[in-house]
Amino acid sequence: MSWLDRLKSGLTRSSAKLADNLAGLASGTAPLDEERLDAIEEALITADLGPAVAQRVREKLAGPRFARGIDDAGLKAAVSEDIADILAPYARPLAITAFPRPHVILVVGVNGVGKTTTIAKLARRLTEQDYSVMLAAGDTFRAAAIAQLKIWADRVGVPLISGEQGADAAGLAYAALEQAQAAGTDVLIIDTAGRLQNKAGLMDELSKIRRVLQKRSPSSPHDTLLVLDATTGQNALNQIEVFREVARVTGLIITKLDGSARGGVIVAAAERFHLPIHAIGIGEGMDDMRPFDAQDFARALTGS
Repeated sequence: MSWLDRLKSGLTRSSAKLADNLAGLASGTAPLDEERLDAIEEALITADLGPAVAQRVREKLAGPRFARGIDDAGLKAAVSEDIADILAPYARPLAITAFPRPHVILVVGVNGVGKTTTIAKLARRLTEQDYSVMLAAGDTFRAAAIAQLKIWADRVGVPLISGEQGADAAGLAYAALEQAQAAGTDVLIIDTAGRLQNKAGLMDELSKIRRVLQKRSPSSPHDTLLVLDATTGQNALNQIEVFREVARVTGLIITKLDGSARGGVIVAAAERFHLPIHAIGIGEGMDDMRPFDAQDFARALTGS
């Protein structure tokens, strides 16, 4: 299957939800009246696209272009076109630009979003592009996180810097950067803890990690990526709000789209926060995460 076919398959639940919400709302050869426009706007909000996006689509449908009405296929196409237009400025592949090396990537997110497997997939893609990669197990709060990252590092074939459970995360990040510099590594990816229950503690830890990294590499971290679980829907927007404050997030990776009917939240996130979306995931396999493409996603989400 092509990636687009896999994406359409993975987004089946989300696209079915949107299609069900829009069913019967096209006007055929008659103009779209206020009642239908209201219903379309509500359908888009219910599909997790968010009120700002829903209002934008409504205003477009109310314009002269659709004065002679719109059929079901036309309605899907119009929604798809608007979604692609909204997302296009934020669909940016992750670029490895730092010089001198390494390019340091800090990965943040709450526990359970697929952060560790996302790090492994990212490492795999970078090694396939001929970058040398090193991982650092900076989530020292959970022994399971360290053990899981070790398994993935071995599978991908990249070195891992780790310590004991409870070790100082900033100290470990500093040691990893030292070793990456000494080895001439292109990319250092650092895992972090995701304990939102203690927001102040998380902020202190991430701030300390940034400070100690900058002692050896003043421009690092070069990217701070927030991993989000699509199945959480609107709660993902709350996570962006918090992590943007505590971690200075520079970009997003969205996981578990294949298990969610809430894929529309990506559009709401782009409209509200204007952060780059670097990649999306539609499965657990190593090849199930790819760079984000706005048009492909819009077509898959709307089934158009």
